[in-house]
Amino acid sequence: MTTDSRPPAAPIPPGATIGIVGGGQLGRMTALAAARLGYRVHVFTPEADSPAAQVSERATVADYLDMAALDAFAGSVDVATFEFENVPAATVERIAARAPMRPSARCLEIAQDRIREKTFLNANGAPTVPFARIASPAELACALDEIGRPAVLKTATLGYDGKGQVKIDARTDPAEAYLRMGADVGILEGFVDFACEVSVVLARDAAGRVAAFDVAENRHANHILDVTLAPAAIAPEVADEAERVAARVAEALGLVGLLAVEMFVTRDGCVLVNEIAPRPHNSGHWTLDACVTSQFEQFVRAVCGLPLGDPARHSDAAMKNLIGDEVNRFDALVRDPGAKIHLYGKGAPRPGRKMGHVTWLFPRGLGPKTPG
Repeated sequence: MTTDSRPPAAPIPPGATIGIVGGGQLGRMTALAAARLGYRVHVFTPEADSPAAQVSERATVADYLDMAALDAFAGSVDVATFEFENVPAATVERIAARAPMRPSARCLEIAQDRIREKTFLNANGAPTVPFARIASPAELACALDEIGRPAVLKTATLGYDGKGQVKIDARTDPAEAYLRMGADVGILEGFVDFACEVSVVLARDAAGRVAAFDVAENRHANHILDVTLAPAAIAPEVADEAERVAARVAEALGLVGLLAVEMFVTRDGCVLVNEIAPRPHNSGHWTLDACVTSQFEQFVRAVCGLPLGDPARHSDAAMKNLIGDEVNRFDALVRDPGAKIHLYGKGAPRPGRKMGHVTWLFPRGLGPKTPG
């Protein structure tokens, strides 16, 4: 299974231009990694002065459905990729018709629709919580009878960091929950009493070779990732199973690039896939400081057809997101000699806005400490 209709090509050499669709912080850190390897970056984003554009050689600021701008962009790059899923599939398909796109448009289409995503996962041996497609209050009421309560109703597309999600308990009225979701079509997911949430970030190249980072544990606050601890404090056999599931998903996708697989670990040690993201991921930011090769360099290597780097962890790590006003802790953080600070070049902080992150390293094997 290949990522596009073209035969496998020779590696794209330094000096070439990588096109990144999206201008956020993931694109920013990818562009920085690309520059270290000698590549130029051209960003396509509707946002002026985006975090990625600030560190890239060139930026096209245009609507994602501006076909003339997309054609010009595709003609200016040697390979293209995307840095988040909330991009119209038509955008990626338009570029892919004119330049190599890694990962493929198919990977994006699966990941950006939760119903399509979970159907794909189950069909390829990756277990998930029970789920049902919801397109009306009546369908929601019927699905709740089958799946039970508590449950979570989510928009089928878009929505992240808790947006477009409604928790349903014994007292929730289905009609009210459907309206609160704010979309015509949603997905009802069974609630799981999990021991922890973990993620696996891995790279896969065009030959099918896989390099996975150690399994990390994720802790959320207000539905937004707050802290990631690496390695996750789970049994070795559970970590091995998580990596096997992630590799199976990457193979089924025909992925060339980077994949993050978020999972629940149940109290009896089972692994259930929650979501997938075919691009760098917030839960992999710790790799910038704690691994031989970061997720961003690995992403560039896979997209450009270079040999994958060593994902080995040389230190344990704790990564803390700086959300909204938390970025105002900069003066204190910068006086901490052990704090590895990464700010994203965004404007004024807003509630829920990811402004940066900070990572602390610890001797390997002693375990990371939760940031205070």
